[in-house]
Amino acid sequence: MTPPLGDIAHLGHVELLTPDLDRSLAFFTDYLGLTVNGQDGDSVYLRTWDDYEHHSLVLTAHETSGIRRTALRTSSEEALRRRVGELDAAGRPGRWTEDEPGLGPVYVTTDPDGHELALYWKSEWYQCPEELRPGLKNQPQAKPGHGVGVRRLDHVNFLASDVAANADFQQQVLGARPTEQIRLDSGKIAAKWLTFTNKSYDLVYTEDWTGSRGRLHHVAFATDTREDILRAADLALDTGVFIETGPHKHAIQQTFFLYVYEPGGNRIELCNPLTRLVLAPDWPLITWTENERAKGQAWGLKTIESFHTHGTPPVA
Repeated sequence: MTPPLGDIAHLGHVELLTPDLDRSLAFFTDYLGLTVNGQDGDSVYLRTWDDYEHHSLVLTAHETSGIRRTALRTSSEEALRRRVGELDAAGRPGRWTEDEPGLGPVYVTTDPDGHELALYWKSEWYQCPEELRPGLKNQPQAKPGHGVGVRRLDHVNFLASDVAANADFQQQVLGARPTEQIRLDSGKIAAKWLTFTNKSYDLVYTEDWTGSRGRLHHVAFATDTREDILRAADLALDTGVFIETGPHKHAIQQTFFLYVYEPGGNRIELCNPLTRLVLAPDWPLITWTENERAKGQAWGLKTIESFHTHGTPPVA
């Protein structure tokens, strides 16, 4: 059964693992400008200023880096039950839990590659303290006066041993729409971009050249403007944040970007895709060839080698 468009409302939050919690926390609060909204043991809950929910990111101390959970909010209780039913029908194992603050029951499952996915409906709307109260009542909290000041969690790029199988799962079981992809000369799909909304993408699967399963390529946070990306690059220089590549513009999806590493080793993208929406209900899947990708990014910058080799957790 092809799921109805809109059962998944949007990307909710992610949980990142880090072997250096203190330094990673400083990166997300001091450099990116996220706000701490609670802590439970080795996990810290953080939020961007324009996300309406309790948290946008869970940062958890761990022996290594990587991603543990990607949470997707459904559009209703009925939509949640429908998706759980389709997961059962597709043979995907799962379990119910209530292990995160600000959320009701969460259904935890995995994609074919082993990335943990959590579906939920009930969500506590954020109520900011007086010192974070915004000037506009239609804004969850005041913009931060320090760091980059990222607006919201934007997307997750998973590394996968089989891009096509994982993308098909998102499309056929959860209701994502594919918008762009890379097809190699062999016919193999090397990357695929999918959306649950009118954004051009929420999730991406990229081929893991190591053949590993369940790893992360990057998590992305959106900024208000392109100028914020440029400022982020300057702030990275000033504060010792490692810049991997950019600022520049992707050819695929046309996102203006900067890639940095947080101290735990996870790749973080700062992006400005806010002006590009996919409004057509019959959007045609855009396919990029191996030859077209060899031309590099939109303005000619060649894709840096580490973009194909660095993922978390690291492999030998």
